Amino acid sequence: MPNTRRRARPRSFRLLRIPLFRLLVINLATGACAATLLVGGLLWLNPGHLRELIFADRAPSIGLALLLASFVITFGSAAMGSAIMAQGRKQEDGNSGGGRRLRLAAEKVSRRTQPM
Repeated sequence: MPNTRRRARPRSFRLLRIPLFRLLVINLATGACAATLLVGGLLWLNPGHLRELIFADRAPSIGLALLLASFVITFGSAAMGSAIMAQGRKQEDGNSGGGRRLRLAAEKVSRRTQPM
């Protein structure tokens, strides 16, 4: 007798099938990577003796965790917000920067100024 029951997939994989959720997760990961690189760069460059201040503490992991978490929240939400705002933008045929509007306005002005 064949087994006709399907295996239950974890909920996390089901959520990744939703396009908007997948878009948010990808952009959150992008923001988190950018935040990690920035915190690593700040520690490497040591501006204002930041690295020395963090590692001079008894528990430097708390300071690093707070710094990284704040950067991840900031950069992750900025990446997710910009991805959502870009969803409503219509794709034009190669024109960018309002070129179509500018061309239409120029045609309108040229029609007004032509002698009759």
